[in-house]
Amino acid sequence: MSILVVGSAALDTVETPFGSVEDALGGSAIYFSAAASYFAPVNLVAVVGDDFPREQIEFLKKKNVDFSGLEVANGKTFRWGGKYGFDLNERDTLFTHLNVFEKFEPKIPDSYKNSEYIFLANIGPDLQMDVLKQIQAPKLVALDTMNYWIGGNLPALRETLKRVDVLIINDSEVRQLANEANLVKASKIVQEMGPKTLIIKKGEHGALLITRNSFFWAPAYPLEIIYDPTGAGDTFAGGFMGYMARSDDISIDNLKRAVVFGSAMASFCVEKFSLERLKNLSDEEIRTRFKEFWQMTNFDPNV
Repeated sequence: MSILVVGSAALDTVETPFGSVEDALGGSAIYFSAAASYFAPVNLVAVVGDDFPREQIEFLKKKNVDFSGLEVANGKTFRWGGKYGFDLNERDTLFTHLNVFEKFEPKIPDSYKNSEYIFLANIGPDLQMDVLKQIQAPKLVALDTMNYWIGGNLPALRETLKRVDVLIINDSEVRQLANEANLVKASKIVQEMGPKTLIIKKGEHGALLITRNSFFWAPAYPLEIIYDPTGAGDTFAGGFMGYMARSDDISIDNLKRAVVFGSAMASFCVEKFSLERLKNLSDEEIRTRFKEFWQMTNFDPNV
């Protein structure tokens, strides 16, 4: 099963205590595709400027990522700069230059409109809804959003959520969206808005899967060195949706496995800057890390 992702393609400038990069490949759609492509073919919709170094995405083209939906507009590519301290859960945004991304209007190629697995990355809810109107009969729709849209365009976001199956969000955003401090209560309120499944990203503390009748937690992988956390959330989403599309199984047990695969892919992402660690993973590396997650969380329930 192929996956459609609609999001950003960017050039990132990042500084951490362990090094820095300038104009490195980034963006939500790019990180997502790099992870998802290890599991299933990916159709990408995004916009770049005419300054975008297209040779940097050649490795994705070799990994079953289709770029027919990549628009090249006159102007400069979206650029973002950030600086992390030793607490890699927090960062300072140094600059955000939307450039051609500011006027992005996703146009879904006809060959993409029958995609069954859809990931709407962090773009405006009006644009996310417009994408859904162009898709024929999706089997699973997942969406990412942020506090900016929750605070600034809540009516449109709530309309879009009515058509979403899985919402991938962090804990503060869940509370903001529900206007409820208690995370469990907040999750139930958000589920009433449409998405029956929530995946709450908690950074170095892992990810929480909440369905109507169950809770499941996957820890973050214990790494001795983390170089760059940029893109980890979109990489998680790529691993999650990639496994869901490959297995074509939306059962609760499979959602749990997909969360662990997402966590595994995110753990690889942070081991190097930009997408360097995601370029040449082997199936054996991915499977081994998946099994290590199982070993970390498995215990004998008999007491």
